[in-house]
Amino acid sequence: MKITSIDVFQLKPRCVPHTMRGVVCRINTDTEIYGYGEAAVSYGKGSMAGFHMIKELAPIILGKDPLRVEYLWERMFKDSFWGQSGGPIFYSAMSAIDIALMDIKGKAFGVPCYELIGGKHRDKVRAYASQLQLSWPGDDAEGFKIQVTPEQYAQQALNAVNEGYTAIKTDFTCVGADGKMRPTDSTCGIVSREMIDTACARIEATRNAVGPDVDIIVECHSHTDALSAVQYGQAIEKYGIYYFEEGTYPMVSQTAKNCARKVNIPMANGERIYTRWRYLPFLLDDSIQVVQPEIANCGGITECKKICDLAHIFDASVQIHVCGSPISLAAALQVEAAIPNFQIHENHVINKVSFIRELGKYDIAAEKGDFVIPDRPGIGQELSEYALQTAYRETVQ
Repeated sequence: MKITSIDVFQLKPRCVPHTMRGVVCRINTDTEIYGYGEAAVSYGKGSMAGFHMIKELAPIILGKDPLRVEYLWERMFKDSFWGQSGGPIFYSAMSAIDIALMDIKGKAFGVPCYELIGGKHRDKVRAYASQLQLSWPGDDAEGFKIQVTPEQYAQQALNAVNEGYTAIKTDFTCVGADGKMRPTDSTCGIVSREMIDTACARIEATRNAVGPDVDIIVECHSHTDALSAVQYGQAIEKYGIYYFEEGTYPMVSQTAKNCARKVNIPMANGERIYTRWRYLPFLLDDSIQVVQPEIANCGGITECKKICDLAHIFDASVQIHVCGSPISLAAALQVEAAIPNFQIHENHVINKVSFIRELGKYDIAAEKGDFVIPDRPGIGQELSEYALQTAYRETVQ
């Protein structure tokens, strides 16, 4: 089997919140088998950079045997020059290619990808409803509404719990009490009492609404730094927080260590930490107790599994980050099925709504707060006809 061409797609959902533009590749072979993978730069800035980076890497794998996944990973890593100590654009493109290669390999052997990385530990995974500050809409929602009052935050949490979720995640600080997005300089250094009070009021209302048995994850998106994260983290300890996510910047492990030592809540980080080499200092410092590799930017299935195994050495658990198309959702579930140190699965609100779900051929959705692991060969997902027809596409051959 040989790789004959690589199609690169920029997806175009019917309804686009903020900058969501998924980047997906399809690796084609000289057989009927092909594989899909995704580059996790679909939000924020960098989508088209990831698109073109896949094209830049394509010549390294063209004409090669797609079943030699580890070999091709090393070639991309070492023969590209920038692969060693690369950043999000490079590793997102590399991840897309790796996921697609693993999809091909699973299809070639007629097994789900979890069989290629050790076999199943579980048939389904517990999920949490993610980013409730954007609202937790019904499946047919075509947009999101920023939440402001404590009562609104409580109601969104109840919406998720009424669907069967036993855990939720919210960024309680990204919107001010005035309903405006909070500037990042207001959440750094020694922060105002007003910010702490606003967030605590929202958390308290949420806790009172869902009761003591629902786990609450507090998200910060690294808008807080080493000082403000400690202030905020200590203020919310009393609410029984499941874990505290991205309280510090994801670059220096010592600042994360400072927060972890002073706040009695497990710390989580990782969607902007790439490869096992970047994770190692955080694990050595015990500054992360829940690692959150984004499967579509940390190096793909191949590297994500190694990060999970590395975390296992340090007794850290894993919640793979998922915010993209149905391709990365399916790939994440394959890895989460196969690892012993799985903690919980992120069901980002973007993966819930119909205008994203329709981009996948198969509708992979949570049932009463759990995801059943797809057992189709490969990652168990591919682009729908609608996605293929509406996407912008370029081919390298």
